Amino acid sequence: MRTALRWPRAVGWARAVRWYLRELTGEAEYDRHCERHRRHHPQTPVPTRGEYQVLRTRHRETHPQSRCC
Repeated sequence: MRTALRWPRAVGWARAVRWYLRELTGEAEYDRHCERHRRHHPQTPVPTRGEYQVLRTRHRETHPQSRCC
């Protein structure tokens, strides 16, 4: 009976760790961008991860927010 109760906890914990790592690495941000791109621009192809990184870097350089350097 005890092992049956541990399994859902372990699955929930693993999902939480996966969510955290995806947010930390930026993988979830790319997935959100792809969903938004498909919704707003259905006729154009979705940029690859490399193309997305280039676009994101250009945007950060041209729109600096409050940062130290």
